[in-house]
Amino acid sequence: MHEETLDQAVMAIGQADSLVMACHVGPDGDALGSMLALTVAATDAGKKVWPTFGQPFELPENLRFLPLDLLVSPTEVPQEPETMVAFDTGSADRLGELAKVAKRAGTVVVIDHHVTNEGFGDIALIEPGLSSTAEMTLAVIQRLGWPITPTVATCLLTGIVTDTGRFQYSNTRPGTLLAAAKLVAAGAQPETIGQHVYDEAPFGYLAVVAAVLGRAVLEPDRRFVWSIVRPEDLAVSGIEKGDTDGLIDLIRLPRESEVAALIKVVDDTTVKASLRSRGRIDVGGLAAELGGGGHHNASGFTFRGSAESAVEEIRRRLTND
Repeated sequence: MHEETLDQAVMAIGQADSLVMACHVGPDGDALGSMLALTVAATDAGKKVWPTFGQPFELPENLRFLPLDLLVSPTEVPQEPETMVAFDTGSADRLGELAKVAKRAGTVVVIDHHVTNEGFGDIALIEPGLSSTAEMTLAVIQRLGWPITPTVATCLLTGIVTDTGRFQYSNTRPGTLLAAAKLVAAGAQPETIGQHVYDEAPFGYLAVVAAVLGRAVLEPDRRFVWSIVRPEDLAVSGIEKGDTDGLIDLIRLPRESEVAALIKVVDDTTVKASLRSRGRIDVGGLAAELGGGGHHNASGFTFRGSAESAVEEIRRRLTND
């Protein structure tokens, strides 16, 4: 990690009396875990903190073991904050309506590990070599000298576990495991994380799995497998969109595939795509071409058009690979 930039970020956060903290829209375990960890640590240090994310302001059910009660609606944060910290966010537009708040902030600190990060903000602490934004946030809290309480540790370990796919992705480095060990020693609860994130779902999820796997398509010539989640799948089963986040890990199972895509239909004009790669194909770069981003092996993008059109855009880029 770049020591000079780390020191700048630590100074800006440490000297601020109040902080608006934000992460990308539709936050995952790394984004929420990192933001809430620093929120708890900063609050314990006597600072006023407003942690939030852009609309739709929907709290993921599988992350409710985190201190989500600390979150505030994006409409409730100061519109001209002294200092703003953005987590796990590759570009300002990924903050949604909070991008306007960032423009008016006195200082914007960005903490992120995505190689596609555009380097927005006044202090951009970006380290693609680390596993997660949570691993970076741990370094920030340690440099600040703030205690790693069990709550802080569980938030950070959630980010590391989810962004490394339970330590099975290629971004798992020796330092990642050392960071995880420090967090467990500090009181993090891996059993709680595992149960809520990976080992439970509403009963209706089983019907959605059946529908989505039933319409999966394998294109052997491109080594590409894909499927679609439609709104009616959720309506019939009575589950929320966030309950389907783990479906991509089922779609990516066929050994005949190198790239997997799960397309979630949002409405008649918009879909969201999740991409996974076994390593040869850079789906982070592919997603960036379509207005999204992420990592070499895991990424996503939002697409204006039909699910079939989104699949065709992916297919075309795989053909050109």
